[in-house]
Amino acid sequence: MSVSLTFQDGTAILTIENPPLNLISAEVRAGLLRAMAEVTAQGAKRLVITGAGTVFVAGADANEFGRPPVAPPLNDVLAGLAALPIQTIAAINGTALGGGLEIALACQSRIAAPAAQLGLPEVTLGLIPGAGGTQRLPRLVGIKAALEMIVEGKAISAAKALAIGLVDLVANDPMATALTFDAPAVIADQRPAPSADSEAVEAMHAQIKRRLAGQIAPAMAIDLVSSSAALPLAEGLAQERAAFLALRASPQAAALRHVFFAERAAANRGRDYPKPLHPMTTAIVVGGGNMGASIAYALAVAGLKVTVVERDAAAAGRAEANLNKLVDQGVSRGSLSAPEGLAVQSRLRGLVGYTALPPADLAIEAAFEDMGVKQAIFAELEAALPAQTILATNTSYLDVNILASGLKNPSRCLGLHFFSPAHIMKLLEIVKGDATSPQTLGAAFAMARRLGKVPVVSGVCDGFIGNRILLRYRQEANRLLVEGAAPDQVDAAMRGFGMAMGPFEAQDMSGLDIAYANIKRQGGAGVPLVERLVEDHQRLGRKSGAGWYDYDAGGRAAGSAVVADVIRATSEGLHLTRRSFAAETIVERITLSMIAEACAILDEGIAGRPQDIDLVMVHGYGFPRWRGGLMHHADSLGNLLDRYSALAESEPQGWAVPPLLRRLADRGQLLASLN
Repeated sequence: MSVSLTFQDGTAILTIENPPLNLISAEVRAGLLRAMAEVTAQGAKRLVITGAGTVFVAGADANEFGRPPVAPPLNDVLAGLAALPIQTIAAINGTALGGGLEIALACQSRIAAPAAQLGLPEVTLGLIPGAGGTQRLPRLVGIKAALEMIVEGKAISAAKALAIGLVDLVANDPMATALTFDAPAVIADQRPAPSADSEAVEAMHAQIKRRLAGQIAPAMAIDLVSSSAALPLAEGLAQERAAFLALRASPQAAALRHVFFAERAAANRGRDYPKPLHPMTTAIVVGGGNMGASIAYALAVAGLKVTVVERDAAAAGRAEANLNKLVDQGVSRGSLSAPEGLAVQSRLRGLVGYTALPPADLAIEAAFEDMGVKQAIFAELEAALPAQTILATNTSYLDVNILASGLKNPSRCLGLHFFSPAHIMKLLEIVKGDATSPQTLGAAFAMARRLGKVPVVSGVCDGFIGNRILLRYRQEANRLLVEGAAPDQVDAAMRGFGMAMGPFEAQDMSGLDIAYANIKRQGGAGVPLVERLVEDHQRLGRKSGAGWYDYDAGGRAAGSAVVADVIRATSEGLHLTRRSFAAETIVERITLSMIAEACAILDEGIAGRPQDIDLVMVHGYGFPRWRGGLMHHADSLGNLLDRYSALAESEPQGWAVPPLLRRLADRGQLLASLN
């Protein structure tokens, strides 16, 4: 039974028991209705609702979201709860999210454990709270605080909940406290409407335009919360329910659910490999530049003792400065308390050379992209460290098999491709070499879980999954330039699609010298625009004040006559007739090029499933989460064969129908069938 009911001295104790997270399923909703009817029949004077174990209710069962609604709906259940003529108390013993918090909002009073987390994260799934959250929460905490919780979708602590008026008490034992708690009985749905707050509403609309552009649910949530100041509760609840049902059936909600379940699957993928015999406690990072320091800092924050190795004293000093800066930033931004910052710093130490390396569970080289340099580092690490130490490379492109080939035991070698900045970006590509053992992969997954990363296994190829697709993305963007588009047109089109940045502004940010080095390493790739900008004009991006754009002293970008001349000259050299492009055409050309490369990656077995590619693109490259990732987006387009056939007919040298898509079409299947 998912809901139990007991009686104690006139108090009814209703416990939600749907382990491990007490999610709200159809059975739980029906159980709540039955229990409330029994409470009324027994004439109880007080009802206390809590959750079994250490969780109150962690939200709705997301598996139900893709299916037709099953009665009774939670909003009807909570209308009955809010109307009960007896004292109702939520004893929030742990996490209360989504519908779980809405249950608590429908009670007269709320008592939370100190460790409880409370939130309404529905917008992260393309939804809004659908059982009273947008109407009952602002009546308790006001418009501004309600907007922050609902639109940002982040949980708050019990202490913060007490400060804003969301809970009445914080107690070590919420249930024991609830049994004797005696507050003035105010029927939950007779609370007065909040005061209007146009300033907070306007500020939140401005915020979502910057941070959540293209998403539907956040703006709807703002409007509903705002309406709570003017509408009668019943009318506000009706509007909320209608909006929830509309969003639930929307493509954005389907896309965000897809990413949610893909993330859950990725977190569980480590079960496919042997569990490490003991947790990692020590690590070595070779190279204390921006990337190496960021990796070392992330490991230290996760509790590992980390030794950062540099080649000489000067480099070691720069590495120490980088590490101290990261710790200071963590404290100043509030991600670390001052004592935590000191603890992280105590777990970091620098070392020059390899002669005095301490034993370590893991060693990661984070030197620059040069095969000879990395092979030399691996040789030093193998000679200095125990045979069981995992040896990892953070290379973005290079062949992990070649790096491992010089080792006596290549089974302990793999790629751990962190994304910059490594302590913030959630993606971790785990690159499996031909000799990488299952035990090594199991340890890598355990480390990813400890660091809070989204792990995706990649096979070995140039650029692995993400950078290989990124190369194709940039090649097609460059091709559009020589055919007649301008850099700012392409950037604007891709931002309009939902990318965090366009390809050219992003490349200016990372540096054209990095792109140039990769192009040279690969022997040239695509139209030679980057080569001309770097070799002929020394335009390296923001770092030099000139890249695809010109930059003034304040860092503001403007179109460049030099770049325009280089593009026109390259077009003429390729004998191309320039034309204008609509934003929709730019987006289609670029996304289809990326999809084609992703299909090749799947066909070659570099990625195991389409959802892995979706996670790489969302978490590593700014692909809009609300589009579900690249492969989910591909399935949503429809007529892919016709689109590729039309491009192949007009430009047979650059386009063809991806064989994988043709095979799937012959079977009447989508890419999602491969998940």
